[in-house]
Amino acid sequence: MKLASIVTLYHPDMEVKKNIETYLNLVSKLYVIDNTENVENKNVLPESEKIVYVPNYENLGVAKALNMGADLARQEGFQWMLTMDQDSCFDPEQLETLIEYLENHENQNIGLISPWHNTKSGALKPDIEVEEVMEVMTSGNIINLEAHQKVGGFKEWLFIDSIDIEYGMNLNKNNYKVIRLNYVTLEHELGDIKIKHVLGRNLVCSNHNYIRRYYIVRNINYVYDMYHDVFPEYCEFIRNGLKGAFRNVLVFEKDKYRKIRNMYRGYRDFKKGIKGKYAYKN
Repeated sequence: MKLASIVTLYHPDMEVKKNIETYLNLVSKLYVIDNTENVENKNVLPESEKIVYVPNYENLGVAKALNMGADLARQEGFQWMLTMDQDSCFDPEQLETLIEYLENHENQNIGLISPWHNTKSGALKPDIEVEEVMEVMTSGNIINLEAHQKVGGFKEWLFIDSIDIEYGMNLNKNNYKVIRLNYVTLEHELGDIKIKHVLGRNLVCSNHNYIRRYYIVRNINYVYDMYHDVFPEYCEFIRNGLKGAFRNVLVFEKDKYRKIRNMYRGYRDFKKGIKGKYAYKN
């Protein structure tokens, strides 16, 4: 199967080269979309004719970068594209297993296929090997480029956060399968996760910075509004997660004032219909 890939850069370090090398041999083309402001980062990339480097010289958001990569891949005749974060690496044997499954099932209306994401959150892997789910994290997915086009791509006005949630729900709404292979694992550095043990419970603190807190609150509320009539239980589930996040910030995390202020800003801007890039100075 001919497979394209995309990775989005934003102020990357030299670990990116090692991460890319874990999957570069298994793809035909890698589109590197660089959202770092005012500089180029070619020096962190492996030397390969497969790599197409696209510097934006500004932060256009993750969704815009993903759509840019998808458009380039379609123009070159690709039907499938692997989406990777700069901080994710893929064991080649694990990726080969993902590809093999897709080759044997690609005509079964699959919108995307995903591995299990191994993070520090402590989430338990389900016993079921192959699972149809509502949404998955973006990194390590192989997306159907025809489906991507039919559902309108990733929502660029979300900018960052909840892009993957919205995209998975959009695929499900349009009768595309979102499949996770729980026996395939991707190593994924997901923020500065800390586990707090309180009264016999494990509370996951992501320790996202105050700007990410803004996007999370604003965008989850937009996704709730968009899909509540179609997937009411799941929308209640994701919005209820905001309550736990507020508690964790208030009790366990640093920089409480700015984070809580920005969570309020995110909700206020959702109510005002404000979308796109974070507009505040602090």
